[in-house]
Amino acid sequence: MESLNRMALDLVDEALDFAEELAIEAHELDNGATVIDFGVEALGGVEAGLLLAEIQSAGLASVASSIGEVAGAPRPVVDLTTDHPALALLCSQKAGWEVSVDGFEGLGSGPARALVAEEEEFRRLGYADAFEFAVLAIESDELPGEAVAEHVADLAGVAPNAVFLPTYPTASIVGSVTTAARAAELAVWRAFELGYDPLDVLTASASAPVAPVAASEEAAMARTNDALAYGSRVHLTVESDFDRFDELPSTAREEYGAPFAEVFEAVDWDFYDLSEGVFAPARVAVDVVGGPAYALGETDEDLLAASFGL
Repeated sequence: MESLNRMALDLVDEALDFAEELAIEAHELDNGATVIDFGVEALGGVEAGLLLAEIQSAGLASVASSIGEVAGAPRPVVDLTTDHPALALLCSQKAGWEVSVDGFEGLGSGPARALVAEEEEFRRLGYADAFEFAVLAIESDELPGEAVAEHVADLAGVAPNAVFLPTYPTASIVGSVTTAARAAELAVWRAFELGYDPLDVLTASASAPVAPVAASEEAAMARTNDALAYGSRVHLTVESDFDRFDELPSTAREEYGAPFAEVFEAVDWDFYDLSEGVFAPARVAVDVVGGPAYALGETDEDLLAASFGL
């Protein structure tokens, strides 16, 4: 497999070439790093969000939009499919890099994580990337500066001028779109947490509604997670059976039925007080090659309608 960062860099080049059409803006920092504004000060749109989701999954997933419904109201839906779930979703798309530098706070996703390769999934999979450029998408409501770029460069083992930082807030069109693209990632990550070998997940396909852009980052985090926990659908094709597939969907969690605004408020918005199992897709179907097929979980359109303000 070619370098994840190399494949993502081709998509970054596409974003830079079509920045005006995507309503995004690129800024070169004094140290040569490139920050790409996907919605902090720039507008960013649905197409920008779809492209960023491809960048986050290192070009190993097909991402598209369609129109669905929530409680009878038309809603955009993001569809994602990958034949490389472990690499695309766990080693790249997963938001596993907490960026905290000189007062800047953000959450990093994308293939630069594979250059560091210190998270548990990399150790379990025995995978690390090697490339001279690093691409890290940062979820934050402010644009990163030189200190952040140098921090990423240092950990990734690249020069600062080889760092690309697409950045977007949760409360943006791009934030709603890229979060909707995470349903398959949640299912594969949950399986990994439960002890299933992610290399046995052969394909992953998913869809989730795009949440309306909220007025604040906190409200946006609640809405976008509701979209996944109560509105997403995931299909997995796997190599081997497992006795805990029934724990994949959000219906298996204790908090099921409560909107995420309540779940987050219960821990004073300190996400570290939540178990990672709280984040899960709504419905999951699993086909075991040569074995059984499972249909698990359910959606809740009434809760989604209330969360979305419909």
